[in-house]
Parts: sequence; structure tokens; C-alpha cells
Amino acid sequence: MKQLIETLKNIWKIEELRQRLLTTFLLVLVFRFGSFIVLPGIDPAALTHLKAQTSGGLLGLLDMFSGGAFHNASIFALGIMPYISASIVIQLLGMAVPYFQKLQREGESGRRKMNQITRYLTVGILLLQAPSYLINLSVQMAQAGSAMPGDWWFKISSTIILTAGSMFVMWLGERITDKGIGNGISFLILIGIIARFPDAVIKEFASRLTDAGGGLIMFIGEILFLLIVIGVSILLVQGTRKVPVQYAKRVVGNKQYGGVRQYIPLKINAAGVMPIIFAQAIMFIPLTLVGFSHSDSMRGFFGSFMSNTSWQYNFMFAFLIIVFTYFYTAITINPTQMAEEMKRNNGFIPGVKPGKKTSEYLDLIMSRITLPGSIFLAIVAILPAFASIIGINHSFAQFFGGTSLLILVGVVLDTLQQIESHLLMRHYDGLLKSGRIKGRTGGVSAY
Repeated sequence: MKQLIETLKNIWKIEELRQRLLTTFLLVLVFRFGSFIVLPGIDPAALTHLKAQTSGGLLGLLDMFSGGAFHNASIFALGIMPYISASIVIQLLGMAVPYFQKLQREGESGRRKMNQITRYLTVGILLLQAPSYLINLSVQMAQAGSAMPGDWWFKISSTIILTAGSMFVMWLGERITDKGIGNGISFLILIGIIARFPDAVIKEFASRLTDAGGGLIMFIGEILFLLIVIGVSILLVQGTRKVPVQYAKRVVGNKQYGGVRQYIPLKINAAGVMPIIFAQAIMFIPLTLVGFSHSDSMRGFFGSFMSNTSWQYNFMFAFLIIVFTYFYTAITINPTQMAEEMKRNNGFIPGVKPGKKTSEYLDLIMSRITLPGSIFLAIVAILPAFASIIGINHSFAQFFGGTSLLILVGVVLDTLQQIESHLLMRHYDGLLKSGRIKGRTGGVSAY
């Protein structure tokens, strides 16, 4: 406790860090307040069916990412996911389309162009998702015995408001990245997840105190299991395979360089939480298609992919996670470049020839550790479905793995790592006495 208080004092002494934390806090407040501003013309009392609809399934995840803005019919209802979906599309195009490959090689100017294209694509996705959201909202309000304004002016104005709201959330994320602490887009998703946690714990506690709930012992067992899953998730985020690199001796003048052995830490989960984010964004497609479809057969087919406890959803979700783990690892880890860097610095892996052989060796190692890493990531991602099946409250089950827990763990580690870097740079003790906090490689921070 004494060390914690001393660390907080050190954080407050650093003016830049203090300003960044205060800026982050204020921007997060704006985000949270906006989550409760209801669309003009909507009766908040008539949203009971919408809240019930978002208590589970895919809509529950979307509501969690938006911090409850979805079930509040807020101006921020569509959240940040359309921007992430657009970013996924642009990254995929960067691997297949020569124009985008050229932009990736142009450095900062190319990155700015790609960001601009991503924003345009985000607006396009929002203009499709907003009408779908309004159609679903109309159905849910009708079931609650209320009615949504049906004139075209309301539909057009609400579509514009929802689109502008999501773009404003994106802007808030960028401001947190530039002026605050942590990676803004990741941080806003984290805040949306944390906002649901207290209510989820209270509901689960209340349900376990009932006669058929299993009592306090069951609740304590669930908390212990949750802590175990959190620990495993941290290992998954931080786990590495060290590859030894020997640097040859060389003499320049009277000085000797090299002759030391170092290690390249290759992450078991080099893609971080991005495969889950990618897969989750793809799984939101059925939601949009159902909103526009008037066919019962289409609704039935895509509806099976909207329940996170159905085998169709979990099988496809796990498969996409494994595929995207390989994909994102391939675009973030370049064995050829690593081999060239080692060769340029007179480094080599013992028993492996420099150059192409080293590149092939590193690629082989990455392939071997990525497979179990991707499978384990997929298992953790679908754990909430099994938690729901065995009777745990759905809102609480979302924290037993899956997107919410891994994003929470990854973003918290990233944020703590940035705070620790500020402390160590100014010669203060870090957040931990022994060792350094390891952030993740790859994440929503890429945006």
C-alpha cells in the first residue's frame, strides 16, 4: 500500500503525465455522458424490449463495446466498431491491392492517405448500419407498445446523427491517443466494457443468493475461476519464445564490439487481441443483413449466427480467430527483415546460416508457436458461451474470456506500460519493484 501511494505521488509530480491523465479522464467523461443522450423523438421509457434484446447474444457484445449506448438508443449507439471494420477492410486491401501496398511503402504520407480512406469507408459503413439499427429499434419499440416517428425526416436526421456520433467517438479516441494516455480507440472500448462490470457482478450475486442459485459458495467459485482465466489471459498476452542470437566479435581501432549473446522474444500471441476484434467485426455482418432482410428463411439462417451460445456462431467465431491470428501475425512479423537486421549487425542464430536460412528458421518458429497460440486464443474467446450454458448470468459470463476480457487485459497492460515508461524516463520507480510491465504486440492500438 505504501508503494502504491508513493507511485501515485510520483505520477502526480510529473506535469506531462498529470496533464495526459486529466485529459483522458475528461474525454472519457464526454464519451460516457454521450452514451446516455437519446436520439431526438425516442421515448426512453419505451426501450425496455431493446434492453432485453441486448442482454445476450451478439447484440449484447455490441452493447458492451458501446458502453450501453446501444440499448439506450444513444447518439453513440453504433460505437466504434464501424471504424474497426473499415480498418480491417483497408488492411486486407493492403495485402491484395497494389495501390494500397504502394501507400504502405510511402511512410507517413501514405499512412495519412490510408487513414483518410478508412474514415470515408467508416462513413459508408455507418450509412448502412444506421438504417438497420433504426429498423430494429422500431420493431423493439412496437413490442413495448410505443411507436417511433415514421416520417422520412426522422429517418434521415437520425441516420445523420448516428453517423456523426460514431465519427465523434472516433475523434475522441484519436484525441486520447494524441493528448491523453494509452491508445484512444482501445481505451474507449475498455471503458465501455468496464462500465458493464459492476452491474454484471451485482446481478450474478443476486441470482446466486436465490434458492436455486447455488448460494454464496457458487459465487465465490465463479470469482476464483474468473481470476484464473484473467491470469491465463495475461500469460497469453505476454508469453514469448526466446530465440538466441550470437553477435560476432569485431575490432574497430582499439575497441572490440560484439561477442555477446542476446535473445529475440517471439510472442506466442504476436497478434494480440486483433484476431478477436477482426472476427467479431465479421460476425456483426449477419446483424446488418437481418436488419435489411424481410425473408423469414434469411432471418432464420443469419439469426443462428447472432446467438453466442449456438454452435454455428462459436464454430465460425473460433475458425475466424485462428485464420486472423495467422493473417495478423504475417503482416506484423517479417522474418526476412529480422534476418537482414541480424546480418547487418553481425548477428546470427547458432547453428543456422545467416540470410535466407535464418529467415526460414524464424518463419518456422513463428508458425509453430502461432498454431497453439491461435487455438488457445479461440478457446478463451468462446469460454463465455460455455459459462452461459452452465447457468451463469449472460452479462457476467462475458467476462469469463472472449473479447471483453482479452481487450481489458491487453489495454490495461498497454496503459500501465506507458505510465511506467513516463516514470522510468524521469528516474522514478516503476509500477512494479521487480521486472517491467510487458504490453502486447498488436492490438486495437494499431488504429
